[in-house]
Amino acid sequence: MDILSTAAILITLAALFSYLNHRFLKIPTTIGIMLISLMLSLGLLVLHAMGFTQLEQQAERMVRGIDFYETLMDGMLSFLLFAGALHVNLDDLRQQKWIILSLATVGVLMSTFIIGGMAWLIFNALGIYMPFIYCLVFGALISPTDPIAVLSVLKSVGVKKSLETKIAGESLFNDGIGVVVFLVMVGLATGSEQAEASHISLLLLQEAGGGAVFGLLAGGLTFYLLRSIDSYQVEVLLTLALVMGGYAVASALHLSGPIAMVVAGLVVGNHGRTLAMSETTIEHLDSFWELVDEVLNAVLFVLIGMEILLLSFRGEYLLATIAIIPAVLMARFISVATPITLLRHYRRFSPRVIEILTWGGLRGGISVALALSLPAGAERDVILFTTYGVVIFSILVQGLSIGRLVAATAQR
Repeated sequence: MDILSTAAILITLAALFSYLNHRFLKIPTTIGIMLISLMLSLGLLVLHAMGFTQLEQQAERMVRGIDFYETLMDGMLSFLLFAGALHVNLDDLRQQKWIILSLATVGVLMSTFIIGGMAWLIFNALGIYMPFIYCLVFGALISPTDPIAVLSVLKSVGVKKSLETKIAGESLFNDGIGVVVFLVMVGLATGSEQAEASHISLLLLQEAGGGAVFGLLAGGLTFYLLRSIDSYQVEVLLTLALVMGGYAVASALHLSGPIAMVVAGLVVGNHGRTLAMSETTIEHLDSFWELVDEVLNAVLFVLIGMEILLLSFRGEYLLATIAIIPAVLMARFISVATPITLLRHYRRFSPRVIEILTWGGLRGGISVALALSLPAGAERDVILFTTYGVVIFSILVQGLSIGRLVAATAQR
């Protein structure tokens, strides 16, 4: 199936599922879309088990024909991160910089090793052979909170501004850090990366630090161009070029494209908005990027729901997933509680901030994409199944209940 036909099917499904959710389910749009897509995929699997195989086989061929990793990481992600960063206030971000920085760096590393260790114990207890380094690979890909999932849920949850900044800021930055840690762990697992601490530190500095510097330069250049004209059509086009061209150049230079797009979005969304754009441009720019964000989110969550067609179903994989979900939550709690407890000596935090950040740390499509990028083999099958289970639980259970947790906190 060619790319145009595939895109037409996905957008049609996204539109239909959005309508069904808005008309009947009335839950956050992305969660509703994914739930309906998941139910459709499970229905196809049931029909396949009953002997009606044609529809399921056609759907599976279509899903296999889509490179989920390339579609998300090299396609959608740059648009979604830029659109998310565009509306984050830089002054609010500065006020929360230390907690965001600690969660996005130390928190990701802590979570990676805690989850990796607990996953190794669980897999071995269930008789699933999994080398420890691949358990760390799983820990690395599941530790970062997904900005796409988090930001889509935050739109429908009335959290305090300071808490919203913490959640959004962490999710935007720990994505880039998490991808770098994942690449390092995969390199160690496959033997393509050196194990020396100096080499790993240099790689992290190049990817994360270089990505931030590149995003600052690219955003600054775009800001200069925006300030020199007053034509919303051209200015929207310039931001589109920044996202597409900037992400491609950052990736070619082996810099973190996600971090580059977040920094560029912050520059354009703050300095560009106040110093370089007219009210007309701001209105059109916001409308354009909100529409891009909504459409791509809808398509992405349709894809997440359909990826279940590619999983290898085995009883021990299911048991491992059920056991790993609370382990992931425990690791998230520890990696959040540790820096916040240390920082409490220097500043005050909102009530129950640790619980909200723990439960609001959603996992999403990025984790699935990273799992799908692993080399084919038994390790990949286990990691993919477990990752998918954690993501589905995160989005459906945590995403649908975080609002009630926030509301209960506000009443205290």
